[in-house]
Amino acid sequence: MYCDHCGKRPATTHIKKTVNGKTTQWNLCAHCAAEQGIGAMSMTGFDLNDFWGSLFAQPAKVSPQDTVRCEDCGRSFKEIAELGRPGCPTCYRTFYDRLLPSIQRIHGKTQHTGKVAEKAEESVKKDHELKALREQLAQHIQNQEYEQCAALRDRIRELEEGETT
Repeated sequence: MYCDHCGKRPATTHIKKTVNGKTTQWNLCAHCAAEQGIGAMSMTGFDLNDFWGSLFAQPAKVSPQDTVRCEDCGRSFKEIAELGRPGCPTCYRTFYDRLLPSIQRIHGKTQHTGKVAEKAEESVKKDHELKALREQLAQHIQNQEYEQCAALRDRIRELEEGETT
């Protein structure tokens, strides 16, 4: 098996990552693993900032976008990636396109859905459940899991018919 990154050398480091039930696997040679800061030696000098910084996608080459800085806190995207967190709320607007894939990968969603209070009206609870069921249905359709789709479809119809009666 050859390295997934360079495709030239035999893979010696194998990494599995599961996020929101989706597992991805990388097979890297020792050289590419060292470039990524991954390997046996990297675990002895574990740095939390390096860990969080690695969650943000960093471009391989420096582009003109790397000179862009947040107008409020002055951070660049590279600094945000190294620190593992934006400096202020304006960073989210300034670097929206570059942060979005990382936020999606980390949280599984890009919008805050919140929770429904226990004392909320039944209609609010139904709306929240319907929205969640429709999102699940879309995911199962995408994965071609049709038995789960049928069960979700039936539950959605049941809730929708309950609203009209």
